[in-house]
Amino acid sequence: MDANQYLTDYYNRDGEDGRLASRHGSVEFLTTMRYIGRYVKPGDRIIEIGAGTGRYSHALARQGYSVDAVELIQHNIDVFQRYTEPDEQITITQGNALDLSGFADDAYEIALLLGPMYHLFTKEDKQKALREAIRVTKRGGVVFVAYCISDASILVSGFKRKAFSITEFIEKGFIDPRTFSASSEPALLFEIVRKEHIDELMSALPVTRLHYVATDGYAFHMSSEIDSMDNAEFDLFMQYHFATCERGDMAGLTAHSLDIFRKD
Repeated sequence: MDANQYLTDYYNRDGEDGRLASRHGSVEFLTTMRYIGRYVKPGDRIIEIGAGTGRYSHALARQGYSVDAVELIQHNIDVFQRYTEPDEQITITQGNALDLSGFADDAYEIALLLGPMYHLFTKEDKQKALREAIRVTKRGGVVFVAYCISDASILVSGFKRKAFSITEFIEKGFIDPRTFSASSEPALLFEIVRKEHIDELMSALPVTRLHYVATDGYAFHMSSEIDSMDNAEFDLFMQYHFATCERGDMAGLTAHSLDIFRKD
Protein backbone atom coordinates (compact mmCIF):
# COMPACT_ATOMS: atom_id res chain seq x y z
CA MET A 1 0.00 0.00 0.00
CA ASP A 2 1.20 3.55 -0.77
CA ALA A 3 2.48 5.42 2.30
CA ASN A 4 -0.05 8.22 1.80
CA GLN A 5 -2.87 5.64 1.71
CA TYR A 6 -1.89 4.39 5.18
CA LEU A 7 -2.22 7.97 6.42
CA THR A 8 -5.50 8.56 4.61
CA ASP A 9 -7.01 5.42 6.10
CA TYR A 10 -5.77 6.32 9.58
CA TYR A 11 -6.99 9.92 9.60
CA ASN A 12 -10.33 8.95 8.08
CA ARG A 13 -10.85 6.84 11.22
CA ASP A 14 -9.07 8.91 13.88
CA GLY A 15 -8.07 12.53 14.24
CA GLU A 16 -5.73 14.47 16.44
CA ASP A 17 -8.56 16.44 18.02
CA GLY A 18 -9.59 13.72 20.45
CA ARG A 19 -6.03 13.10 21.60
CA LEU A 20 -5.18 16.75 22.13
CA ALA A 21 -8.54 17.47 23.76
CA SER A 22 -8.15 14.87 26.53
CA ARG A 23 -6.70 16.24 29.75
CA HIS A 24 -3.42 14.36 29.38
CA GLY A 25 -3.32 15.19 25.65
CA SER A 26 -3.84 18.87 26.38
CA VAL A 27 -0.42 18.97 28.07
CA GLU A 28 1.20 18.81 24.64
CA PHE A 29 -1.19 21.38 23.16
CA LEU A 30 -0.82 23.84 26.06
CA THR A 31 2.96 23.50 26.03
CA THR A 32 3.25 24.04 22.29
CA MET A 33 0.96 27.08 22.40
CA ARG A 34 2.94 28.49 25.34
CA TYR A 35 6.19 28.37 23.34
CA ILE A 36 4.60 29.73 20.16
CA GLY A 37 3.31 32.60 22.30
CA ARG A 38 6.87 33.49 23.29
CA TYR A 39 7.85 34.24 19.69
CA VAL A 40 4.79 35.24 17.69
CA LYS A 41 4.18 39.01 17.46
CA PRO A 42 1.25 41.14 16.28
CA GLY A 43 1.23 41.27 12.49
CA ASP A 44 3.22 38.05 12.05
CA ARG A 45 2.27 35.63 9.30
CA ILE A 46 2.17 31.96 10.27
CA ILE A 47 2.30 28.85 8.11
CA GLU A 48 1.27 25.50 9.54
CA ILE A 49 2.55 22.59 7.45
CA GLY A 50 0.61 19.40 8.08
CA ALA A 51 -2.15 21.21 9.94
CA GLY A 52 -4.45 18.22 10.42
CA THR A 53 -7.92 19.41 11.35
CA GLY A 54 -6.53 22.77 12.45
CA ARG A 55 -6.35 22.71 16.24
CA TYR A 56 -3.30 24.99 16.26
CA SER A 57 -4.14 26.99 13.13
CA HIS A 58 -7.60 27.91 14.38
CA ALA A 59 -6.38 28.70 17.89
CA LEU A 60 -3.83 31.15 16.45
CA ALA A 61 -6.23 32.63 13.89
CA ARG A 62 -8.73 33.29 16.70
CA GLN A 63 -6.00 35.24 18.47
CA GLY A 64 -5.89 37.53 15.42
CA TYR A 65 -2.94 36.09 13.50
CA SER A 66 -2.91 35.47 9.75
CA VAL A 67 -2.47 31.72 9.16
CA ASP A 68 -1.88 29.74 5.97
CA ALA A 69 -2.36 26.01 6.53
CA VAL A 70 -1.19 23.11 4.39
CA GLU A 71 -2.64 19.61 4.80
CA LEU A 72 -2.26 16.38 2.84
CA ILE A 73 -5.42 14.48 3.83
CA GLN A 74 -8.74 15.59 2.33
CA HIS A 75 -10.75 14.34 5.32
CA ASN A 76 -8.72 16.61 7.61
CA ILE A 77 -9.23 19.54 5.24
CA ASP A 78 -13.00 19.00 5.30
CA VAL A 79 -13.02 19.06 9.12
CA PHE A 80 -10.67 22.07 9.13
CA GLN A 81 -13.09 24.01 6.92
CA ARG A 82 -16.06 23.14 9.13
CA TYR A 83 -14.20 24.56 12.14
CA THR A 84 -13.35 27.84 10.39
CA GLU A 85 -15.10 30.89 11.83
CA PRO A 86 -16.05 33.89 9.65
CA ASP A 87 -13.59 36.36 11.21
CA GLU A 88 -10.50 34.12 10.97
CA GLN A 89 -7.70 35.25 8.65
CA ILE A 90 -6.95 31.71 7.53
CA THR A 91 -6.46 29.63 4.39
CA ILE A 92 -6.17 25.88 3.87
CA THR A 93 -4.37 24.33 0.89
CA GLN A 94 -3.96 20.66 0.06
CA GLY A 95 -0.27 19.93 -0.18
CA ASN A 96 2.72 17.92 0.93
CA ALA A 97 5.37 18.97 3.44
CA LEU A 98 8.04 17.73 1.02
CA ASP A 99 7.07 20.25 -1.67
CA LEU A 100 5.88 23.73 -0.74
CA SER A 101 6.62 25.14 -4.18
CA GLY A 102 3.33 27.06 -4.10
CA PHE A 103 4.70 29.19 -1.25
CA ALA A 104 7.31 31.91 -1.61
CA ASP A 105 10.73 32.03 0.00
CA ASP A 106 11.08 34.07 3.21
CA ALA A 107 7.33 34.68 3.54
CA TYR A 108 6.51 33.84 7.17
CA GLU A 109 7.72 34.86 10.60
CA ILE A 110 6.56 31.58 12.15
CA ALA A 111 6.48 28.08 10.61
CA LEU A 112 4.84 25.12 12.36
CA LEU A 113 5.76 21.57 11.36
CA LEU A 114 3.81 19.80 14.08
CA GLY A 115 2.71 16.63 12.29
CA PRO A 116 4.69 15.66 9.19
CA MET A 117 7.78 14.36 11.00
CA TYR A 118 5.54 11.76 12.66
CA HIS A 119 5.04 10.16 9.24
CA LEU A 120 8.36 10.54 7.40
CA PHE A 121 10.59 7.49 7.51
CA THR A 122 13.77 8.35 5.61
CA LYS A 123 16.47 10.88 6.40
CA GLU A 124 16.07 12.30 2.89
CA ASP A 125 12.35 13.00 3.34
CA LYS A 126 12.83 14.42 6.83
CA GLN A 127 15.47 16.85 5.59
CA LYS A 128 13.30 17.83 2.60
CA ALA A 129 10.47 18.75 4.95
CA LEU A 130 12.79 20.68 7.24
CA ARG A 131 14.42 22.54 4.35
CA GLU A 132 11.05 23.49 2.88
CA ALA A 133 9.84 24.81 6.24
CA ILE A 134 13.05 26.80 6.61
CA ARG A 135 12.85 28.10 3.03
CA VAL A 136 9.41 29.67 3.48
CA THR A 137 10.45 31.24 6.81
CA LYS A 138 11.99 34.70 6.91
CA ARG A 139 15.56 35.13 8.16
CA GLY A 140 15.28 35.50 11.88
CA GLY A 141 11.93 33.70 11.86
CA VAL A 142 11.20 30.75 14.13
CA VAL A 143 10.35 27.18 13.16
CA PHE A 144 8.63 24.67 15.47
CA VAL A 145 9.05 20.96 14.67
CA ALA A 146 7.35 18.12 16.56
CA TYR A 147 8.57 14.53 16.82
CA CYS A 148 7.39 11.24 18.35
CA ILE A 149 9.98 9.92 20.80
CA SER A 150 10.73 6.21 20.84
CA ASP A 151 11.44 5.37 24.49
CA ALA A 152 8.02 6.49 25.73
CA SER A 153 6.42 4.40 22.98
CA ILE A 154 8.44 1.33 23.96
CA LEU A 155 7.77 1.76 27.69
CA VAL A 156 4.08 2.67 27.58
CA SER A 157 2.70 1.22 24.34
CA GLY A 158 4.99 -1.82 24.42
CA PHE A 159 5.73 -2.88 27.98
CA LYS A 160 2.77 -1.27 29.82
CA ARG A 161 -0.22 -1.33 27.44
CA LYS A 162 1.09 -4.15 25.22
CA ALA A 163 -0.23 -2.44 22.09
CA PHE A 164 2.62 -4.20 20.29
CA SER A 165 5.01 -7.03 21.13
CA ILE A 166 8.52 -5.87 22.04
CA THR A 167 9.85 -9.34 21.19
CA GLU A 168 8.17 -9.31 17.79
CA PHE A 169 9.47 -5.83 17.00
CA ILE A 170 13.00 -6.96 17.91
CA GLU A 171 12.63 -10.00 15.63
CA LYS A 172 11.39 -7.79 12.76
CA GLY A 173 14.28 -5.36 13.20
CA PHE A 174 12.25 -2.39 14.43
CA ILE A 175 14.01 -2.39 17.83
CA ASP A 176 17.76 -2.92 18.33
CA PRO A 177 18.04 -5.39 21.24
CA ARG A 178 21.40 -3.92 22.30
CA THR A 179 20.45 -0.23 22.53
CA PHE A 180 16.63 -0.36 22.18
CA SER A 181 16.92 2.33 19.54
CA ALA A 182 13.78 2.02 17.39
CA SER A 183 12.76 2.51 13.77
CA SER A 184 9.49 2.23 11.90
CA GLU A 185 7.85 1.93 8.47
CA PRO A 186 4.78 3.47 6.77
CA ALA A 187 2.51 0.52 7.66
CA LEU A 188 3.15 1.31 11.36
CA LEU A 189 2.10 4.96 10.68
CA PHE A 190 4.39 6.70 13.17
CA GLU A 191 8.13 7.27 13.00
CA ILE A 192 9.74 7.23 16.45
CA VAL A 193 13.15 8.72 17.15
CA ARG A 194 15.56 9.75 19.90
CA LYS A 195 17.01 13.20 20.40
CA GLU A 196 20.35 12.18 18.91
CA HIS A 197 18.57 11.40 15.63
CA ILE A 198 17.03 14.87 15.65
CA ASP A 199 20.40 16.46 16.42
CA GLU A 200 21.92 14.64 13.44
CA LEU A 201 19.15 15.87 11.14
CA MET A 202 19.63 19.45 12.28
CA SER A 203 23.43 19.52 12.20
CA ALA A 204 23.74 20.58 8.53
CA LEU A 205 20.91 23.14 8.50
CA PRO A 206 21.32 26.95 8.69
CA VAL A 207 19.55 27.38 12.01
CA THR A 208 20.16 28.08 15.68
CA ARG A 209 18.28 25.99 18.23
CA LEU A 210 16.37 28.04 20.79
CA HIS A 211 14.66 25.29 22.80
CA TYR A 212 14.28 21.54 22.85
CA VAL A 213 11.10 20.77 24.78
CA ALA A 214 9.57 17.60 26.22
CA THR A 215 6.10 18.72 25.17
CA ASP A 216 4.12 16.20 27.18
CA GLY A 217 6.87 15.14 29.56
CA TYR A 218 5.64 12.35 31.79
CA ALA A 219 1.95 12.84 30.90
CA PHE A 220 1.88 9.88 28.49
CA HIS A 221 3.11 7.57 31.25
CA MET A 222 0.41 8.65 33.72
CA SER A 223 -2.48 9.51 31.39
CA SER A 224 -5.22 7.98 33.55
CA GLU A 225 -3.95 9.76 36.67
CA ILE A 226 -3.87 13.10 34.85
CA ASP A 227 -7.33 12.57 33.34
CA SER A 228 -8.72 12.05 36.86
CA MET A 229 -7.14 15.21 38.34
CA ASP A 230 -9.34 18.09 39.43
CA ASN A 231 -8.56 21.55 38.07
CA ALA A 232 -6.35 22.58 41.00
CA GLU A 233 -4.21 19.45 40.84
CA PHE A 234 -3.92 19.68 37.06
CA ASP A 235 -2.81 23.31 37.35
CA LEU A 236 -0.14 22.20 39.83
CA PHE A 237 0.97 19.43 37.47
CA MET A 238 1.28 21.97 34.63
CA GLN A 239 3.42 24.22 36.86
CA TYR A 240 5.71 21.24 37.45
CA HIS A 241 5.72 20.38 33.75
CA PHE A 242 6.57 23.89 32.59
CA ALA A 243 9.39 24.05 35.17
CA THR A 244 10.96 20.81 33.95
CA CYS A 245 10.10 20.37 30.25
CA GLU A 246 13.48 21.68 29.01
CA ARG A 247 15.56 19.58 31.39
CA GLY A 248 17.87 17.29 29.45
CA ASP A 249 16.96 14.32 31.61
CA MET A 250 13.31 14.63 30.50
CA ALA A 251 14.15 14.40 26.78
CA GLY A 252 13.97 10.61 26.56
CA LEU A 253 10.85 10.21 28.71
CA THR A 254 8.45 12.38 26.72
CA ALA A 255 6.16 10.90 24.07
CA HIS A 256 6.45 14.06 21.93
CA SER A 257 9.17 16.66 21.66
CA LEU A 258 9.30 20.12 20.13
CA ASP A 259 12.45 21.41 18.46
CA ILE A 260 12.37 25.21 18.21
CA PHE A 261 14.97 27.02 16.12
CA ARG A 262 15.66 30.34 14.43
CA LYS A 263 16.52 30.64 10.74
CA ASP A 264 19.98 32.17 10.46
